[in-house]
Amino acid sequence: MHPSDTDTGRSASGEPSLRRALTLPLLVLYGLGVTLGAGIYVLVGATAAEAGIYAPISFLVAAIVVSFTALSYAELATRYPVSAGEAVYVGAGFGWKSLTLIVGLLVALSGIVSASAVSIGAANYLSNLVGLPVYILVMLTVLAMGLLAAWGIVESVSAAAVVTVLEIGGLLLVIGWGFVGASGSVLSVAELIPAFSGTHWLGIGTASVLAFFAFIGFEDMANVAEEVKQPRRTYPRAVLLTLVITTLLYLLTTVAVVTTVPINSLAGSPAPLALAFASAPQSLTDAFVVIAVVATVNGILIQMVMASRVIFGLADRGHLPRQLAKISPRTRTPLFATALVVGLILLLSQAFPIALLAERTSQIVLVTFILVNLALIRIKRREERHPPEYFRVPTFVPVAGVVTSLGMLMTAVL
Repeated sequence: MHPSDTDTGRSASGEPSLRRALTLPLLVLYGLGVTLGAGIYVLVGATAAEAGIYAPISFLVAAIVVSFTALSYAELATRYPVSAGEAVYVGAGFGWKSLTLIVGLLVALSGIVSASAVSIGAANYLSNLVGLPVYILVMLTVLAMGLLAAWGIVESVSAAAVVTVLEIGGLLLVIGWGFVGASGSVLSVAELIPAFSGTHWLGIGTASVLAFFAFIGFEDMANVAEEVKQPRRTYPRAVLLTLVITTLLYLLTTVAVVTTVPINSLAGSPAPLALAFASAPQSLTDAFVVIAVVATVNGILIQMVMASRVIFGLADRGHLPRQLAKISPRTRTPLFATALVVGLILLLSQAFPIALLAERTSQIVLVTFILVNLALIRIKRREERHPPEYFRVPTFVPVAGVVTSLGMLMTAVL
């Protein structure tokens, strides 16, 4: 067994270390939790506002873009199974300390901005239940998730795993009601297939950038690699399972919603999936809203865990103040880094709207994806032989990752 696969509880210096406790099921549920909670429950309305009835296609385009980079991450995470993964990957590929720091901060920022966006979505769903102002619910939710993230990696990820099962149940509820229980369809499935040419592809492209936000999550798994059991075996499987399951759920959910809810009602709604239950019994509607609240809250927790681990990893390698790398001997979590992340999420969630936060998150992550894929290309070119213990992908995979991510980034900024 490789040394990095073991857990002694102490670093080489004798300080408390992160705990290797995450198995394949927990890691898959971690990835599903952040992707499902952070995207589909919140952003179907925003994608429908851009792509109209072709919103499902925008999710499919985003999945294709993500798949190449996901495979690149799978190889890099088996090479470097540590916290602040992207920063380490880019540092190994380019050898520039300043670029390592920039990428690490970009990754942490993406998690913080993403959690801010999701906290607004969670508060909108929750406000429908309790009637309190959204800004108060945002603050209460973020603080509660911050305490859970500080409690411990097993506790926080196990809680997230339980909630993820509920999230999947909520999406299956939408799919089942949309295809079977809804009183009538506003569109047929055949109408959702766009013609090969036309101006509608511009809207699909723009919506794909927002839909891309819904797939953010697999790269977060790289930043808990230092807490995964046997990461060289576990991580690639977890990434592929997460991506396949997410894509299937997104396509089915979006088709179910678009075919049963008028686009004018759906476009821009802060709680879009709830609209699918307009003709459903009240008890079913209430049950779904509760699941949606829990699902979006789950996304906040997982992004907090990710961002705090990136900041910890950067500080542990001397890129940030050493205090941020302090591990609590009781909880085995980076308490100072977690507190910083919670404070920044609170600030951003009060200052910016959800659509802007989602768009900025997508742009930040796309820049990171481009750099990570370029780093893998450089690492592969320098090698005289392929180390047998790593998961490996052909060179065309990171090349395609650069091209597709760059194309989506250009769509986002033009």
